[in-house]
Amino acid sequence: MFTNYRGFLASLPDRERYDQSDLLVRGLLIAEDRRVRIFYAPFDWTNADAKIIILGITPGWSQMEQACRAARTAMVTGQSSEEVCRTATSGASFAGRMRINLVGMLDELGLPQLIGIQSSLDLFGPARHLLHTTSAIRYPVFVGTRNYTGTSPKTVNSSLLMRFAREVLAPELNIVSKAVIIPLGNSVEELLKAIAAEKRISAGRWLSGFPHPSGANGHRVHVFRENRASLSSQLRNILGGH
Repeated sequence: MFTNYRGFLASLPDRERYDQSDLLVRGLLIAEDRRVRIFYAPFDWTNADAKIIILGITPGWSQMEQACRAARTAMVTGQSSEEVCRTATSGASFAGRMRINLVGMLDELGLPQLIGIQSSLDLFGPARHLLHTTSAIRYPVFVGTRNYTGTSPKTVNSSLLMRFAREVLAPELNIVSKAVIIPLGNSVEELLKAIAAEKRISAGRWLSGFPHPSGANGHRVHVFRENRASLSSQLRNILGGH
């Protein structure tokens, strides 16, 4: 979809940071219904050779803003469309405290030993070629001007969001066919089950019971401790099968 929105992104002003009034506009609106709006951000690059997929629910405002800013800069410096999307996708993925929590959880599950790296943090650095980061709904979804969190409406109950899951997510996951999927939270896992039941993706590719690593998830530590042995076993089985 990048070619449809390249002109708009290139026309953005040169600023250190954009406001919602700059980006949550008709020029980047992909689709909407009475509950949610889906806007474009340049998350169109897919790492087909990845071994690990980290799958969120949808990019939030901060990811959208960072990706659009990075894309504009990349276009100004003459990068190709693929390079622009790769730069935007890589730079805006799971930063801050969430990344710290996620890395700690993956390290506890023994992921580094299974794929031959020192730490799961390397997936965001020297081992970035092993990682594909994406979202159940690839493009940013908002309820009004608030980030969509997977509820109100539930993703599987929204015909608009399920259309994007079927038409965008399923083909993307099938391209990265040899990777284990790490879904961040119940909403994402529920969506994977729904499109697997429709035979759009293979079942058994994702970790079941992996809690969302956000610091705002008060049950994260308890759920992870409770599910750690199962998650570690699932990880070994899936990666061993590949």
